[in-house]
Amino acid sequence: MTLAPSPPKTARAATGLCATARIVARADKGGPTRLPVLDGDGPFALRRIRGQGSQARVCVVGAMSAPLGGDRLGIEATAEAGSALHLTAAAATVALPGRTGEHARYDVWLTVGDGARLDWLPEPLISAAGSDLRMTTTVELAPTARLVLREEQVLGRSGEETGTLRSRLTVRRGGRTLLDQETAYGPGVPGWDTSAVLGGHRAVGQLLLVGPEFEEHSAEVRLLGGAAGEGAGDGAGQGVLAPLAGPGALATAVAPDALRLRRLLDEAALSAAAG
Repeated sequence: MTLAPSPPKTARAATGLCATARIVARADKGGPTRLPVLDGDGPFALRRIRGQGSQARVCVVGAMSAPLGGDRLGIEATAEAGSALHLTAAAATVALPGRTGEHARYDVWLTVGDGARLDWLPEPLISAAGSDLRMTTTVELAPTARLVLREEQVLGRSGEETGTLRSRLTVRRGGRTLLDQETAYGPGVPGWDTSAVLGGHRAVGQLLLVGPEFEEHSAEVRLLGGAAGEGAGDGAGQGVLAPLAGPGALATAVAPDALRLRRLLDEAALSAAAG
């Protein structure tokens, strides 16, 4: 009997694609951070790019359209003790409808060891019309770890309605919960586009900063963009930077588009660095 060949691991089955990328950063005594594990799969092509100092930098390049309805995607990244890892992406991620009508899943797991730093700075996630995506980001931090995490979500491509997007961010430090929040937008979500939530904006994001330095000097509350009276009424968006009940700060912002959202989050980063 002749057996049929197995499909390639990047093939998309009728129920969707399952793929996970894995990254491990390890400190090298007297040298830069090494990447003993850099394993891309499915739509995730991982490219090491030039680092800065001892920091290792990795760019996630999309190798195919994803996530589509029914897909199950994930990224696992670990910065071991004393290492420094910077993760970014080459382009925005676009959530698209699939053929089955199922929702897609996109899960990110980040682990940062003692004395390590991880920067998770992907490009925006775009929720295209007809899509349905459930996204989770789970972060485990050692007590002396540092984290810079940015999330940007754009609801609909230019001139189209948004899909459905549900997102949850959970951050634990030393085994204790530092932040746990869930958001939902799009068809089937009550009140998501009211003045109490987005107020007509189509880009929403946040910047999370965690590190031991916030134990001595907590971040001060600062209003951003239109909330601070800067360009009020010109559609520049608005946001707020506030301390967490722990060693960290969180900036949240809404804006008409991804460009103006990024400006607000960059403003928050500069404000937090100035202390």
